[in-house]
Amino acid sequence: MAVTVKSAREIDLMREAGKRLEYVHNKMADMIRPGVSTWEIDKYGEKLIREQGCTPNFLNYNGFPASICVSVNEEVVHGIPKKDRILKDGDIVSLDCGLIYKGYHSDAARTHAVGKVSDEVLKLMEVTKQSFFEGIKKATDGAYLFEISNAIDDFVTPYGYGIVEALVGHGIGTRLHEDPQIPNFRQRRKGLKLRAGMTLAIEPMINLGTYEVEWLDDDWTVVTEDGKPSAHYENTILVTTGEPEILTLDRW
Repeated sequence: MAVTVKSAREIDLMREAGKRLEYVHNKMADMIRPGVSTWEIDKYGEKLIREQGCTPNFLNYNGFPASICVSVNEEVVHGIPKKDRILKDGDIVSLDCGLIYKGYHSDAARTHAVGKVSDEVLKLMEVTKQSFFEGIKKATDGAYLFEISNAIDDFVTPYGYGIVEALVGHGIGTRLHEDPQIPNFRQRRKGLKLRAGMTLAIEPMINLGTYEVEWLDDDWTVVTEDGKPSAHYENTILVTTGEPEILTLDRW
């Protein structure tokens, strides 16, 4: 496993890539309301990315046909935007996207409520987001990678939710997906020792019901096996000798 440690110059470029992606997410959030199509969200997100002189890193990645993964309700990740997929009151929608700035990638995901959402689903969203923050408490120089995984699991499991095991977080840098793979569920091994300068995309995907998922016939969209909602929260982070730095979130 070759995990890259970034130089000061590379870190500066990744900071800028992260800052620009946070801007895209904040602007896309303003679009989330009943009556909007997932296709409209994708086109707006791509426009925002390109206006900043960046490239959408999801577009055509292994054949993915859009710039933004827009996943609704039981869709866990990799939802393909469509003109006839219209958001309605009570839905939740996860927006997962990234961009390339001067050769360096950023990657982040947010789950949003559409109109008025049930308290049960709002709690799922809240726990998913907080599990990310619980996990990155362990993302420090000298700690072990799977301490992150175990911290996420420790936080989520008492709620009875399903932690997706078929999909995991990853390293990131000059490529969207680099080593290491980062599970969100408990591991028996320690994993590699973290070093300051590593950049990671931590992304809990948490289901209201079972952890089991399946792929639709489009070979991209991942859905919960029981049809219950799923939430997704992700940021690109930098490992330091102290608290990790979240590159795609300015204030936290």
